[in-house]
Amino acid sequence: MKHLLPFLFVLLTSAQAATIDEALALPKRWDKKVLNEMLTPHWLPDGESFWYWRQTAADKKECVLIQAGTAERKVAARHEDLHLATPPPRRSSKDGMWLRSASPKDRPPIRVTFVNEWHETLEVYWLDFTARKKSYGLLKVGDKISRSSFKGHRWWFEDTKTKKVIAVMETVEDGEQLIIDGYPPRSVMQPKPKTQSPDDNWSVIVKPGQVSLKDLQTSQSMDLKVEANSKASFMGTVTWSPDSSAFVVPRVIDVQKQKLALVESMPKDSLRPLSKLEDYIRPGDPLPKPVPVLFRRSDRKGIPVADDLFPNPFTESSDLRVRWSEGSREFYFDYNQRGHQLYRIIAVNAQTGKARLVVEETSQTFIDYVRKTWRHWLDKTGELLWMSERDGRTHLWLYDIATGTVKQQVTKGPWLVREVLRVNEAQRQVWFMASGLHTKEDPYQRHLCRVNLDGSGFVQLTTGDGDHDVQFSPNNRWFIDSWSRADAPAVMELHLSSDGSKVCDLEETDIAALLANAWQMPERFVAKGRDGKTDIHGVIIKPSHFDATKKYPVVEEIYAGPHGSFAPKKFGLMARHHQIAELGFIVVQLDGMGTNNRGKTFHDVCWKNLKDAGFPDRKLWIKGAAETRPWMDLTRVGIYGGSAGGQNAMRALLDHHDFYKVAVADCGCHDNRMDKIWWNEQWMGWPLDDSYVKSSNREDARKMQGNLLLIVGELDTNVDPATTLQVVGALQKAGKQFDFMPVIGAGHGAAETPFGSRLRMQFLVKHLQP
Repeated sequence: MKHLLPFLFVLLTSAQAATIDEALALPKRWDKKVLNEMLTPHWLPDGESFWYWRQTAADKKECVLIQAGTAERKVAARHEDLHLATPPPRRSSKDGMWLRSASPKDRPPIRVTFVNEWHETLEVYWLDFTARKKSYGLLKVGDKISRSSFKGHRWWFEDTKTKKVIAVMETVEDGEQLIIDGYPPRSVMQPKPKTQSPDDNWSVIVKPGQVSLKDLQTSQSMDLKVEANSKASFMGTVTWSPDSSAFVVPRVIDVQKQKLALVESMPKDSLRPLSKLEDYIRPGDPLPKPVPVLFRRSDRKGIPVADDLFPNPFTESSDLRVRWSEGSREFYFDYNQRGHQLYRIIAVNAQTGKARLVVEETSQTFIDYVRKTWRHWLDKTGELLWMSERDGRTHLWLYDIATGTVKQQVTKGPWLVREVLRVNEAQRQVWFMASGLHTKEDPYQRHLCRVNLDGSGFVQLTTGDGDHDVQFSPNNRWFIDSWSRADAPAVMELHLSSDGSKVCDLEETDIAALLANAWQMPERFVAKGRDGKTDIHGVIIKPSHFDATKKYPVVEEIYAGPHGSFAPKKFGLMARHHQIAELGFIVVQLDGMGTNNRGKTFHDVCWKNLKDAGFPDRKLWIKGAAETRPWMDLTRVGIYGGSAGGQNAMRALLDHHDFYKVAVADCGCHDNRMDKIWWNEQWMGWPLDDSYVKSSNREDARKMQGNLLLIVGELDTNVDPATTLQVVGALQKAGKQFDFMPVIGAGHGAAETPFGSRLRMQFLVKHLQP
């Protein structure tokens, strides 16, 4: 009997919820418990073979060599045993600050891996086409992440503790590994100054009121004549024509930038608080209106382009992204009309300065200009490959540039083009990722496809029931397909690019050790949405001590930002979900109507209606899951989210407190009039109208019922902390009881700090498990 007692003790304790300390410590138990999570190929110069490291245990690995043509596989304990040479990885640069310039457009897609060998967690930013930083999440010490990028794109890495820039890097090669460690790169080429002409004979000097041309052979300068405009200044990038005969400089009537006021209450070097002012443009604020001015060397004068086709641009910049035609006959730039219901590509004649339309998109709701205005210029044939949602789905269209007319719809059908990977102009083919191809699969799962530019020859090149990522060989003859689902670890295979046929299996992600350490496989679930016919997809996460005879409160993680879809489709730890589940909850995450990647009708639900957040679909989904899962206790439902998810979480207690009883809202965008312009005007429109008022948590604070915790970082430069403070004031004025915790010294995402994470857990446990 004495030998049975320990066994009974294990059975009893294994069915108990974890303490908060135990839940917070779980990621340490999961560290190195997933083997072969990703595969990084190193292709050899022959283009026919590659090698990679595979893990055999947490701290052991072996080298695998694959002959792609024959599928022959060789394994060795050491890289040296295969007698292969490989160049060292490119390293990072703190000195390459010239890379702060914008990422270029129309570059070949590549995949890169970032490795953090710095001594602190890094925040990863992509520098977009206007040189604006866009966060791609955190990279912890020792971690590596693989990212889709494009050749020549810029990436920025900041120390999350000191906020110092550790590296600014440019992606160069497909499959390259970029190490961030503070050391300089092996080689970084300094670009030629953009003011210098392609033939190296001329340079442009730009001053606010004057543009001059310098002859680099004689060092003499001459001022160029241009129609006077006392209120406008020359700013932005000089863009030369390929033949050096002309160039373009934007001229703009600049506007005073509005400010974000922050108070750092506990600065490191002072007892006194410090106030800070940051540039911060909000919806409705005035914007600059850059106008291209064409300068021709031959007549030494500038021609301002008439703005009839671009009277009211949406841009925070004084710059224009100008592209010249290959023969210097004309140049092109984009016009995104404020309100996001009209988008144009405009061509300007290099001789006359007259503007004409190449592409025009219109919408009664909005044009998703950030993600769905991809294009590829085919200069040799005078064509443009363009992405559009004009038929209700994201598809590709072929244009004749000279006439501005559609030659061909390249892709069509009840599915979506998600990402274009490459265009083979010689073979007139385009390779892309698509989703929604099969009714029996999750419609968010992406597959590799190929089609001819005349719309013929469509072929799906991946088949596994999962979400696919592909890495092409340098010669594009093969690709490595890595596919997984939230409930299925990754499978990695080598395929032939010509027809997608599988050459050989490579690896499978091993999670045996993970499952043995308090981690439960997520469950996928589908239910009908508010219209009774549209499938809503999400996941359910149970605690490791799950007991089907018990009742568990339900907690939803929400992020209903219309720019994307967020329920996990790839296999991953989902650490935060599992940590909260381990406290004795059933955790769910799903994508309701109003989010992206399901077609225009599904997406348009968000327009002027961010308060909706898909809640009618969310409640039906959770109720549908509970019909066959009696262990889901729908009398105790909580919700949490950050940023847009913070706005959503509080909205649950304003409009849906009959269902949701507890909410934790972190750094919420509680009033779309207070948040950054580019995100909010995209979905809520311009000029500002009563839809902004109707979606405001501040305006509806009096409707709040339930248990609410508001968290905010005092130094948040993403969402103005005053947005949360104004909600606090409105709740106080309405006499509501709630909890509020500002996190001193924290920025955006304060609930993900150690203090914030613990506080969120405590609040959920206190009110859902009394």
